[in-house]
Amino acid sequence: MMTGDAGRKRTLARKLAVDLSVMTVLGVLMAIVGPFGSFEQPLATRLAVWLGLAYTGYAVYAPLGVLVDRFHRLLDLPRAGLWIAGVLVATVPMATIVWSLNGLYGPLSAPSAETALAHYLNVLVVGAAVTVLFHVLDRRPPTDSRESATEDEVEPEPVARFIERLPPALGTDLLALEMEDHYVRAHTALGSELVLLRLRDAVEELEAVEGLQVHRSWWVARGAVDDIRREGRNVRLVLANGLEAPVSRANVQTLKDAGWL
Repeated sequence: MMTGDAGRKRTLARKLAVDLSVMTVLGVLMAIVGPFGSFEQPLATRLAVWLGLAYTGYAVYAPLGVLVDRFHRLLDLPRAGLWIAGVLVATVPMATIVWSLNGLYGPLSAPSAETALAHYLNVLVVGAAVTVLFHVLDRRPPTDSRESATEDEVEPEPVARFIERLPPALGTDLLALEMEDHYVRAHTALGSELVLLRLRDAVEELEAVEGLQVHRSWWVARGAVDDIRREGRNVRLVLANGLEAPVSRANVQTLKDAGWL
């Protein structure tokens, strides 16, 4: 399992390539169908407009996953509610961008409240549908097909037992484990997921992964630490995804002995 910076970049690049491929297909389909009155335009124009909107929409809505994770941890709010709120808010700038395209065909004028609401709802329907689609794709089960290995390929390292509990969409680049009541939240380079398991049992299933329990409610992978933040006697590990894991004072010496501090 890759836990270093190279592994994270490779995983993120692969996810970005897949996501943009999906958006390309959606953009082409929308151009062919020509919804919302766009069918009157030439196909080349529809392709340019809808592909541009598809990529712009991805840039607007994609960061919601990170924001939902952070607000869920900070405010302990339900993820479903955060996703709904996030899509509603993100649709405002997206609707503005879509509206500005009218400037290609003539001077822009301020819409009436009724027109603005109808326009917002049209964009909201598309944005919400694509967001749900990505959730479905991210949750899909792994296929049985495997890439054939070449003669020079090195056999991949066995995946730790705990990693097999995670959805395939989260990848195998585990950064940290965080205890939440009777659950443990697994943080990877691609997101996080709750697993019904005690932290102690989860750590036992990670015997092949280099890492340490730095706090009674935190375990951190060695390769996930990007920086160390000290505030007086308090020590926090800054992880590759920006998350900060507290280090209990009882574990400071252990981390020093292991060369982490």
